[in-house]
Amino acid sequence: MRPADDPPVDATSPDETSLDELLMGAARALRRTWAGGLGPDLSPHDARALRVIGHHGPTRLGVVADHLRIAPRSATDVVDRLEARGLVERAPDPADRRAMTVSLTDVGTAVLADVDKARREGAAEFFGVLSEDERASLAGILGRLDPRA
Repeated sequence: MRPADDPPVDATSPDETSLDELLMGAARALRRTWAGGLGPDLSPHDARALRVIGHHGPTRLGVVADHLRIAPRSATDVVDRLEARGLVERAPDPADRRAMTVSLTDVGTAVLADVDKARREGAAEFFGVLSEDERASLAGILGRLDPRA
């Protein structure tokens, strides 16, 4: 609990930027640093979907939708785009033949490796302005704020 004389966490003077604005601005700037490495025909949203599919192995579209926080119909549209480019393929779910799973193709695996490399390089460049101690502090703070942790 906060002492009564401490200002509220979100209070800012007219000359200050709120923490949420600073965090969102940093997240947007970080995305811009690595999005350029995706190439002209892969959007950041499609790259996220590719990462979900790649990291969750053959998986159902509902899992993709949940991880992207989008409606299942929208996940179908994303997977359709990735499938049209030869990055993913659909197959019957061995546990339930009425359902379909989606997995990376060999081309999709190679593209995901490029996406992950661009992301790592962008993050290294972005966070490179911080000292090692600052990066460790930031990681600790963000870890405390992450509801998944």
